[in-house]
Formats: sequence, C-alpha cells, structure tokens
Amino acid sequence: MLWANLHLLFWLSLLPFSSGWMGENHFAPAPVFLYGIDMLGAATAYFVLSKMLVRLHGDVSTLAKAVGRDRKGLVSLLAYVLALPLAHLFTWCAVAIYVAVAVLWVIPDKRIERAMES
Repeated sequence: MLWANLHLLFWLSLLPFSSGWMGENHFAPAPVFLYGIDMLGAATAYFVLSKMLVRLHGDVSTLAKAVGRDRKGLVSLLAYVLALPLAHLFTWCAVAIYVAVAVLWVIPDKRIERAMES
C-alpha cells in the first residue's frame, strides 16, 4: 500500500514542473505531451492505489461500494491515452481533453455519500 501511495505522490510531485513548462512555452507540443505523460502516470497510480485499497478492505466494504467500477478513473486513463498522440498533431485538442478530465473530477461524485448513508 505504501509503495502504491508513493507512486501516486511521485507523479503528483512532477505536476509543477510539467504544467509550468507547458505554460512558459505557450502550449508547445513537447510540453503538452510531457504534461499528458505526467497526468497519465498519476491517473494510473491512482487507479492502482484505489484497486489495492478495495482489495485490502474487501469487495463488500463501504469503500468498495463507494468506488464501484471506478468509471471516472477508467475514463481518465483512456482520455489521457487518447490525448498523447493528439499533443503533437492537434495540441489544443489535447489541452481540451486535459481540461475535460479536470472538470470531470471537479464535479462532485454522489457515490461516496450514498455508500456512507447505507
């Protein structure tokens, strides 16, 4: 569990560098691609950590009910994989995908509230 958490923290620690480089270079293809790699790494690490936590607590735990199939996590992974090739061809499309994934995570998820109530 500790290694999975450290894996996530590693990718998150790279965000200031990759987002700063992307901003300094006015969304050039290479920094946008690197930002996507960083976000894909963080999304993968989050997905692995959430699956490990569910496995640790069991399939019938409140956590497992709250996480469910983790559609947000899977959609995020697929979106980042899709955005990486677009970063070189259509840079602004890749940036739009990154923003869409961020908006997806900003919208509150009612699964946890429902699982805690039951």
